[in-house]
Amino acid sequence: MAIDVYKDWLGIPEGDRPPHHYDLLRLVKFEDDEEKIRAHYKKLNSHVRKYASGKYSNESQELLNELAKAMLCLTDPERKREYDESLGREFDEEESTGPLLVEKILVEQGHIDKAQANELVEFAEKRGLSVRDAAVQMRFVNAEVATQALARSQGVPYIDLEETIPDETILDQLPQQVAKRNTILPLFIDDDVLLVACADQPTHDLEDELRLRYQVPSRWVLATPRSISQGIAEYYAAAAQVDDRNQETKADSVDEPVKKSSSKPKPEKKTKPSKPSRGKPELSPEELKEKKQLAFIFCGWAFCGAILIDQFVLKNNVFPQTWPWNFMLATISVPFIAFYLWSGMWKK
Repeated sequence: MAIDVYKDWLGIPEGDRPPHHYDLLRLVKFEDDEEKIRAHYKKLNSHVRKYASGKYSNESQELLNELAKAMLCLTDPERKREYDESLGREFDEEESTGPLLVEKILVEQGHIDKAQANELVEFAEKRGLSVRDAAVQMRFVNAEVATQALARSQGVPYIDLEETIPDETILDQLPQQVAKRNTILPLFIDDDVLLVACADQPTHDLEDELRLRYQVPSRWVLATPRSISQGIAEYYAAAAQVDDRNQETKADSVDEPVKKSSSKPKPEKKTKPSKPSRGKPELSPEELKEKKQLAFIFCGWAFCGAILIDQFVLKNNVFPQTWPWNFMLATISVPFIAFYLWSGMWKK
C-alpha cells in the first residue's frame, strides 16, 4: 500500500494532491509574513528529514524538494503575488514605491538605528563594499540576517542551504570549478525553471551559460557566500561518491569477464612432457577414441581368424584329434595380438 506522505507525515487531510503551497507548509492561506513562512518550512523540513535514511528515503527527498519549492515561491514577492492570484486572491492597486534599501530594511527590523544606518552606508562607500558585506564586517548583523535583507531588497527569495539538498542530476550538468568561480550552486528545476543559489546578482554571461547547459531559464535565490562554498564542497563530493558506487556496482556485475580479459594471464606450471610412444605424437581425445574402436575390431577379427585356422587347418592337417592343440593358435596368438594393440595402436 502506497504511503500518503502529506497525510501521514504532515497531517494534511485528504484532498487535492499535491496540496497548494499554504497547505503544504501548514500556513494560513495567503500568509504574507516571510519569517513565519520560513519558520514553518524549517520545522517541516527537519521533521521530514527523519525519514531520509529509511525505506521511504526517495519519498522523503521528493517531499523535501516540494517543501523547498513552496517556501521559495512564497518568499519571492513577485512569484507569490502571481501564485496568490492563481488561487483567487485579489490585490488592491498600489502605487509602486520601489525596492527598499538594505540599510532601511535593517532599521525597519530593529537590527540597527538610523545613525548606524548612515554609518553603515559611509563605511561601505569608503571601502567599496556592498551594504550587506559592510554590515557583516561592522558586526551589526550576521551574514544570514544581512543576506536576508539583501534578498528582500532585490525582491528574490533567501535560502538556507543547510536545509535544502540539491538534485544530484542537476549538479552533474555543471562542473564544480564553474560553481566555485561564480559562487553559485544549482538546486533543482521547478516549473521548467532552474533554481540557482548565488551570493550576488549574477551576470548576463553566467545566465546565458546556464541556459545553454540546462536548456531552461534560471531563477536566482540568495544565500550566504560561506554556505554556498560549503555546499559546493559537500554536495559535489557526495555526488561523486554516488557515481563511484554506481561504477563499482556496474563493474561487479562484469567483474569476472573483465578480469579474464584485462589481467595478465598467470604462467602455467611447467610439467614434464610425456614421452611419446614409439616416436609418435600424442593423440587428441577424438583420435584416441577412434584408435580404441579400431583396436577392438582388430582384436575381434584376430580371435575369429585364429579359431578358424585352428579348426579347419591345424586340426585336420597338423594336430588331428589332439586336445588342447585344437585351439593352440587361438590360445597363444590372441594374447600377443591384444598386447600389441594395447601397447601400440590403443595406447595414447
